[in-house]
Amino acid sequence: LAQMIGTGVKNQFLAKSPTGTVPESPFNFSAHVDALLQPLQTSHHADQQGYKENLTETSSQSVVVAVDRIFTGSTQLDGNAIVDFVKALCQVSIEELSIQPHPRMFCLTKLVEISYYNMGRIRMQWSRIWQVLGDHFNLVGISQIQDISFFAVDSLRQLAQKFIEKGELPMFHFQKDFLRPFEHIMKNNKCGTVRDMVVRCVANMVHMQGHNIKSGWTNIFSVFHLAAADQDENIVELAFQTTGKIVTQDFETQFRAMVDSFQDAIKCLSEFACNAAFPDTSMEAIRLIRKCAQFIAGHTQLFTDHQMEETGNIPDVDRIWIKGWFPILFELSCIVSRCKLDVRTRGLTVLFDIVKTYGDQFEAHWWKDLFQVLFRIFDNMKLKDNGDDNDFPDRLAIKSEWLNTTCNHALYALTDVFSQYFAVVSPLLLNDLFAQLQWCIQQDNEQLARSGISCLENLVLSNGSKFNAESWDSLCQCLHDVFSSTTPSQLLVWKPVHGHKVDSRPPSVDPSLLLEIDGDIGYPPPRHHSHRLGNSQEPASQAEQQKLFSVLAVKCIVQLELIQSIDNIVFYPATSKREDAETLARAQNNNVHKSPGELSGKGDRGMYTSLSLHHLYTLLDCLLQAHRFAKNFNSNGEQRNLLWKSGFIGNAKPNLLKQETQSLSCCLRIMFRLYFDKTRADCWKE
Repeated sequence: LAQMIGTGVKNQFLAKSPTGTVPESPFNFSAHVDALLQPLQTSHHADQQGYKENLTETSSQSVVVAVDRIFTGSTQLDGNAIVDFVKALCQVSIEELSIQPHPRMFCLTKLVEISYYNMGRIRMQWSRIWQVLGDHFNLVGISQIQDISFFAVDSLRQLAQKFIEKGELPMFHFQKDFLRPFEHIMKNNKCGTVRDMVVRCVANMVHMQGHNIKSGWTNIFSVFHLAAADQDENIVELAFQTTGKIVTQDFETQFRAMVDSFQDAIKCLSEFACNAAFPDTSMEAIRLIRKCAQFIAGHTQLFTDHQMEETGNIPDVDRIWIKGWFPILFELSCIVSRCKLDVRTRGLTVLFDIVKTYGDQFEAHWWKDLFQVLFRIFDNMKLKDNGDDNDFPDRLAIKSEWLNTTCNHALYALTDVFSQYFAVVSPLLLNDLFAQLQWCIQQDNEQLARSGISCLENLVLSNGSKFNAESWDSLCQCLHDVFSSTTPSQLLVWKPVHGHKVDSRPPSVDPSLLLEIDGDIGYPPPRHHSHRLGNSQEPASQAEQQKLFSVLAVKCIVQLELIQSIDNIVFYPATSKREDAETLARAQNNNVHKSPGELSGKGDRGMYTSLSLHHLYTLLDCLLQAHRFAKNFNSNGEQRNLLWKSGFIGNAKPNLLKQETQSLSCCLRIMFRLYFDKTRADCWKE
């Protein structure tokens, strides 16, 4: 009866009154007495009259006031009693809400009222009260009945506005506890209408009470983070607009209160960027992340001075890295790993722009963490190698696109960053970079392998003069390992699959092309390694054969590129060609008095003078290894014919003449330079 007095009974929940003349009122129960007694028509007339008199009595103003006094008087209860009172009321509210088919919300309404009445209590008491109330709102807010969850969210909004107005003392986080139900409802309620209302309530709080929000920023960014992954355009747009307003406007005035939640803001922006349904929002989110980096660079003191929560033993100098720079760089790397090509390319560009622009502000020991983040870009590609065989073609296509675009871009950018800050990062990370470049070169992807070799060459030419003996040892070992791992040894031993017929000549060879059947592998690069058109009916054994041929062709290209790279590193790019031209010209004129070291009029810009005799010998071993392999293959006419007839590199009879001649040429060039170098006279006998 007290519940009825507090809320009244709406007409739609009752049978129609036969009179229909008494107006409905929340506190006028006499208007519904006849309707309430309608199911009791079979009872005795005296009993009906008794019920009617009791209901009429309880609807009197004195009873209503007395019942309300129970709730208004809750302010007089002590700390333990009020908690027990709230627990009991929550239990009754749960029972009310479980009534079917028409749940009641009287006690839920009264819970909101007593929250208002008791908001003036000391924070410790209020925290205990809210611990009970918050759990109840979490439960009610995810109700499948929309009216109930709507009421819960609206009640939370009103309470939150009132509570935030009171402000928050330093080193307390009651706002965080108070706003947590919004986060819970947003995460667990799948109703789009309710989720939209949650976002609108939080956005309204930011606009109206932003200056009073302290620890609550963490919950606000968490709500927007959940909204960012939604597929409803209105939800995403409103959440993003509010987040953008925080970054562009509130950071300038309220950032001291947001330092602890800054990484939540970046995570929120990252989630907006990763929502593939709204590409324009994704690009704008990346722009805002860049703006956050600009803000950090100009407000470093805010991080240093701020007393952060749970800092542990973090030195003051590392606070800005852990709370500021690292979240930005990490989330950008996540965007690169998760998003489609256009968005991840933009994210990658911004990531390296930030590093190049603000890297001079980074402490030396931060760089190791930074490069672990950058190397994650390539680790993501390694993970794609593992998966269900059923989706292998899709994974292969994704991997190919990734290697040709993102990995390629990241590799050049990584090398540029390393060169720009070589003095700082080299002692820490040079071996790690060599390992990463080696991994790229060893991939069965022509473009990525070429890029890896090019980056390695550029790194050495740009910074080789700063290398110490240990650095040169690492480089030479890296080159030796790459030469060994990319040697296409199977070219010498490959045999066709048993039962697979080898034609007398490749089926689709034009007879007019038979005059040019002697083709060098890698010139031009065999991007199409077979004359045969692939189709879904291709036998499995033949498909495996073509895959193997493709891998072997890439290895041949890599060997040739490595030979040219060693020549470029030792003598500088184009120097060898110029010296060869000058030597040929002098030979034709019978003027051979000058030594090879004197032929070029320009200064020696290669790394020859920086390389020790031991390092040059290591490179010579690599070149001779490549030369011997190519010579063995070129002299094996039977094996070359077998590969040609099986479709290896299409319509050309395979050979490695370029590899054989260029490797020997580079060897001779190095040895002649040693022979005419008087500073290395001690090696002449060797």
